[in-house]
Amino acid sequence: MALRHAVLAALLNEELSGYQLAKAFDTGVANFWHALPQQLYAELTRLESDGLITGREVVQDTRPNKRLFRVTDAGTAEMERFTAAATKPSFIRDDLLVKVQAADHVDTGELIAQLTERAAFARAKVELFGSLLHTMRGDRTEEDHLRHGERIGPYLTCLRGLAFEQENRDWCERSVAILNERRSARARA
Repeated sequence: MALRHAVLAALLNEELSGYQLAKAFDTGVANFWHALPQQLYAELTRLESDGLITGREVVQDTRPNKRLFRVTDAGTAEMERFTAAATKPSFIRDDLLVKVQAADHVDTGELIAQLTERAAFARAKVELFGSLLHTMRGDRTEEDHLRHGERIGPYLTCLRGLAFEQENRDWCERSVAILNERRSARARA
């Protein structure tokens, strides 16, 4: 997947400025695609140049003018093509896992600290995703929202992000407990 498809997907439902797009990436899209704001702005320029999105200038009295972007028919056709194409399985590629792999041969103190930090980050993301899911479904139950909600795609991707971060949190916490237990056992021996 290219960044262009993540940007197109984020713009499918509403017109957004570059700033709003960056915020959308931070809170929703980031659970499946990470991009820096400068990358997003560069991609918006390319997408507009390719005719997949169009931008319009919005004059503001008290702030600088802004550009709002929306997907064109060509952009929707590109998303149709992308969605129909085969998807490759994803793979984990994480420096922390490489460090844990080496746990038997290194001092685990710093590793435990990094796992603890990652668990805290995952806990914060779990709270964020929980809040986003609640906001998306409003007063509906999850089951009712999944059956009758207007926009189901963002909800489903947010559910995946929630599950991913819950698993990260649980694995990090378990790894910390195991490493601490082994350190204590070695210290007693």
